[in-house]
Amino acid sequence: MQTTNSDFIDIMEKNHMEIPWHDYANDDSNVLIAEAGLIEKASVIGRVGLIMLSCGTGAWRVRTSMNRLSKELGVTCTVDVGLMSIVFNCFDGNDCISQSLSIASTGVNTSKLYRMEQFVDHFPEEEAHMTGEDIHKRLDEIEEIHALYSPAKLGLAAALACCGFTFLLGGGPVEMALAFIAAGIGNLIRTKLIKHHYTLFLNIAVSVSAACFTYAVFLKLAELVFHIPEFHEAGYICSMLFIIPEFPFITSGIDLAKLDLRSGLERLTYAIIIVMVATLFAWIMALLLHLEPADFTTLHLSAAARLIFRVIASFCGVFGFSIMFNSSHSMAATAAFIGAIANTLRLELVDFTHMPPAAAAFIGALTAGLLASFIKKSNGYPRISLTVPSIVIMVPGLYLYRAIYNFGIMSLTDAVSWFTSAIMIIVMLPLGLIFARILTDRTFRYCT
Repeated sequence: MQTTNSDFIDIMEKNHMEIPWHDYANDDSNVLIAEAGLIEKASVIGRVGLIMLSCGTGAWRVRTSMNRLSKELGVTCTVDVGLMSIVFNCFDGNDCISQSLSIASTGVNTSKLYRMEQFVDHFPEEEAHMTGEDIHKRLDEIEEIHALYSPAKLGLAAALACCGFTFLLGGGPVEMALAFIAAGIGNLIRTKLIKHHYTLFLNIAVSVSAACFTYAVFLKLAELVFHIPEFHEAGYICSMLFIIPEFPFITSGIDLAKLDLRSGLERLTYAIIIVMVATLFAWIMALLLHLEPADFTTLHLSAAARLIFRVIASFCGVFGFSIMFNSSHSMAATAAFIGAIANTLRLELVDFTHMPPAAAAFIGALTAGLLASFIKKSNGYPRISLTVPSIVIMVPGLYLYRAIYNFGIMSLTDAVSWFTSAIMIIVMLPLGLIFARILTDRTFRYCT
């Protein structure tokens, strides 16, 4: 059967139809949104929630924003939020509007989230005195905030983040340099694939495989040219840690704490999918390239030198991850400052008090949450835009990979040990942020 060009066009058509938001408002209408009809009000409320959902924030924040707009517009809104969809009803005492909205794909955009939180905060003073058409035009401007950085800059950010991650996991200069190169190339490819809207599985498989392959090639070149020993291969794990699904992991825990089970479970499932695909393809590449996740060689550093390098590596790592989340330089630097303090505290607790890593992770996340809450009062940055990048450096990606690797080679005892350790730490990280929110945010303490 011969395939025509029209068949390819049909395949490339969007599976998610775009919503003509401006059709809900009349161009020639001078009616303010507060006096507009229920359909027009619902379109503004729903669109605000959908944009916030597309930024990667959790269900609680999405619902809170929609509720604030609803109260200002004199309607009652009930919302059910998932990972990629919102179902909500609006009542005004006479009529009821039900809508089901969805996004084509999920991601993280902290700059857009910051603009949306400002939009919601200033709505009573500004947008509430505008027409529906003018509000949708303003939302058009916010929706156009895509990536602030080019794929090359995002590749450099991933390189910096994974380089810092490598030192914190015990790697030396050779592993750090190789991870810098491999992670940069891997995330460069990943951002290119995202830009062309390739599916999630293909994106993960290609970028992780490219990072592992690049690490192996440059390690071999280093062996031939500089006579670098082969045992530096352990750093290949660090070269793919840019793929860690930090936001879904953390927001799933927060949603589950607020009993938003649909959103929490969907986000957790999404994060598990990413981890499984990434670790399985990394395991396959390790078999093909004859790489093994051996222990790093011991670095002989004094306690003072190790402390200083940990602060620097934590700052660089968090800064790189924050840039990958589309944060501005100032927002990324703020998150990096928090992460440098919280993560260094975590590592020092493990070294000098022999505290279990999971307990130290809880204290580190709690510290990050408290610092973010304090700093938010002065600069207004979204709390989640500061806390998630600051604790992503604590996510045990190395443990998860080693668990899958040992499962693959049927070393079940080691696999279970690594997996149990990883799960303990992963559970403690959002738990620390949750208790920080409980201590600093009155509205978060209740389930009303």
